[in-house]
Amino acid sequence: MDFIDILKDIMIDFNLNQSQLADKIGVKQSQVSEWLKGKSKPGYDSIKAICIALDISADRLLGLDEK
Repeated sequence: MDFIDILKDIMIDFNLNQSQLADKIGVKQSQVSEWLKGKSKPGYDSIKAICIALDISADRLLGLDEK
């Protein structure tokens, strides 16, 4: 599973739209949109913010827990 699919699944699991996720992690909605379109990927600070805000592991976000 690639990052776009993982992020979409997490957003569905937490019932979040792009704006809500952006607000939780302190970025603009357009940035989340860019991630979901595959035009960019989040950096370390954004990945950390997502994990903290949603109380999920980095392994889940990065698709490392699929083994």
